[in-house]
Amino acid sequence: MQAVAVKQLLEEKLLNTQVEVEGEGCNFQLNIVSDDLATLSPVKRQQQVYAVINPWIADGSIHAVTMKFYTRTAWAERS
Repeated sequence: MQAVAVKQLLEEKLLNTQVEVEGEGCNFQLNIVSDDLATLSPVKRQQQVYAVINPWIADGSIHAVTMKFYTRTAWAERS
């Protein structure tokens, strides 16, 4: 599994969302930048992401995922 494929899929499915992916193989760190997701509870945010990547988890393409969520402002201040 390539990080670019994970990024592309998440950005296609999660509108108004920027995704930075670190890692390779089957282990990834997702930095997810979205003001829309910021309005959701932490559990709901994760559910939105897992709904997109679950097929890859189920087939073993992705084994481990960690996620950090940022608003656009928080991401800009971090960089």
